Amino acid sequence: MKISASYWMFQGGLEAQLPVDDALVQARQLGFDAIELCVASSGVLTHETTQDQCEAIRARAAELGIEIASVASGESWGCSPTDDDPAVRAKIVDFTKQALQVAKWLGVDAYLYVPGAVDVFFLENSPVVPYDVCYQRAGEAIQQILPTAERLGVTLGIENVWNKFLLSPLEMRDFIDSFDSQAVGSYFDVGNVLLTGYPEHWIDILGSRIKRVHVKDFKKSVGTVEGFVDMREGDVDFQTVKQALARIGYDGYITAEMLPFQPGRPEKTAAAMQELFK
Repeated sequence: MKISASYWMFQGGLEAQLPVDDALVQARQLGFDAIELCVASSGVLTHETTQDQCEAIRARAAELGIEIASVASGESWGCSPTDDDPAVRAKIVDFTKQALQVAKWLGVDAYLYVPGAVDVFFLENSPVVPYDVCYQRAGEAIQQILPTAERLGVTLGIENVWNKFLLSPLEMRDFIDSFDSQAVGSYFDVGNVLLTGYPEHWIDILGSRIKRVHVKDFKKSVGTVEGFVDMREGDVDFQTVKQALARIGYDGYITAEMLPFQPGRPEKTAAAMQELFK
């Protein structure tokens, strides 16, 4: 497996203000094999980034000796595919199609996609979308995006996040399978599932549907977003996770998604990733 760092992990990354070149350099200096870049509607890398700009990023990464593992986006949180407003739903569909093209230009074949939400816990006054409505709208959005993903050869990696949606590995499996397309898969997040389940169960059930993996750590006794802690300081059994990934034959990128930025956290994360996954 290859260890990767999320662009969001570095200072200015979550705000989409850190120059991509700086992120590449930092990740390489810390010993990561790869980096996951992140696309937003504004900032240094957006859905409107040009092919020439993407090719320059690829060339710089190659020069530094670091791979681009995948592309992620959190745009679906604030502009949800399951929003009550059809205009909002149309906007995120268009954004995602363009972002998939950016991913392709960057030379990657997996895009982290948040499929919608019953509610968004960190947005004040977030509306509550009925679960069955959320399910229907999420599916409709993917059906609209799917032809673009298939044409480009970039998989929509649906991430298990704290959106009160797709709450079990069986439901996630069946949701992915409902599209009958290799362009829809799982972007499995180890730490996100710990509040309500066991990572190894999800890994065994999702199997080859898992296209990329995020890692972080979590203290179950806290039980809120404050429970996310530095790696090896929470309750994730990384050895069991590694064994489960080996059972399904996963040998791809393992990306550390440690946020928000804190001084010393990237260095601490890099050391943990080297010890756990190299």
